[in-house]
Amino acid sequence: MSDQQNPTNLLGNRYRLEHILGRGGMSIVYKAYDVTLERPVAVKVLRQDYSDNSEFQKSFHQEAKAAANLTHPNIVTIHDFGFDHGKLFIVMEYVPGTDLKQLIRQKAQFEVEEALDLITQACEGIGYAHRAGIVHCDVKPLNMLVTPDLRLKVTDFGIARVLSTISIDEKSDLVWGSPQYFSPEQASGKAPLPASDVYSLGVILYEMLTGKLPFKADGASEYARLHREQLPQSPTLLNPAIPLELEKIILKTLAKEPAARYRTADQFGRILGTFGQTTNAIHLEDESTIVEPVQSLAYPQPPAITHLNDYPASQDSEQKSPANIDWVTWIMGIAAFLLVGGLIPFWMNVILKLSLSK
Repeated sequence: MSDQQNPTNLLGNRYRLEHILGRGGMSIVYKAYDVTLERPVAVKVLRQDYSDNSEFQKSFHQEAKAAANLTHPNIVTIHDFGFDHGKLFIVMEYVPGTDLKQLIRQKAQFEVEEALDLITQACEGIGYAHRAGIVHCDVKPLNMLVTPDLRLKVTDFGIARVLSTISIDEKSDLVWGSPQYFSPEQASGKAPLPASDVYSLGVILYEMLTGKLPFKADGASEYARLHREQLPQSPTLLNPAIPLELEKIILKTLAKEPAARYRTADQFGRILGTFGQTTNAIHLEDESTIVEPVQSLAYPQPPAITHLNDYPASQDSEQKSPANIDWVTWIMGIAAFLLVGGLIPFWMNVILKLSLSK
């Protein structure tokens, strides 16, 4: 099968390959058209050496069947799988948009709210798989597709688990498990657990918020050693905007021992959801704390006062004004008394003279 557009030949007598969406060490992904159901699909065609391995074919069919039963809004749906022209292929839901790795390259550092929203969606999809008894085994940004309206879907369930059963000597660098993101136990050759996926989710969240991976190495072996032995740098040193409580959550996911992490993606997602709600509540509380005192000082008697003369007198002026009025009254009273008092002798003298004249 050529990498070029193939409009005439149908894969599995049903899928017309249109153009390449992406390629890697293990497969090529095409955008294709399902001529039976008349809809676009994505078709992943595995590398020839995997297709020739009979044990791999058997495991692939088993895992593909299990993954095809995963129906969730945050998981790319598997429609079909088969073997044609000497190659294994798997047919999936076509998701318009881009992968999370491209977004990380574009943004460098995500806003906290946006990163939490996307990782929480990933947790919901992977957590659903964990409840079904399926571990992804290769959680990484390239396996997370993001639509233009920021809906995230996790892909490659099934294939990653089959590849994890291949001996290390048979794996290419890519198939070896995306060493930037795999867990310490995977780096040690142990079977992956749900907590292994949680570790990988923590690495992705770390990268989204800081713009850097927790560890930097030249090859898979060195990455494996660092995942097993070295502690990551504090995320807040790379991005001070990360809340300290969120840093604690991230570092817990990156614990070396699986038992020290969140057990499943569901649990990790619930913790992130609770953190997000708490953060929003704190923001609202902070806003009300700032606004309410200003209202109570500037507008003590709602509705709002529109004229300066409507403001109530200050407490000092209310105490002084009555005192001023009392002093004026007393002065006026005394003056009246003196005035009246001075006229009384005059009028008494007049009355006395009138009486004597009679």
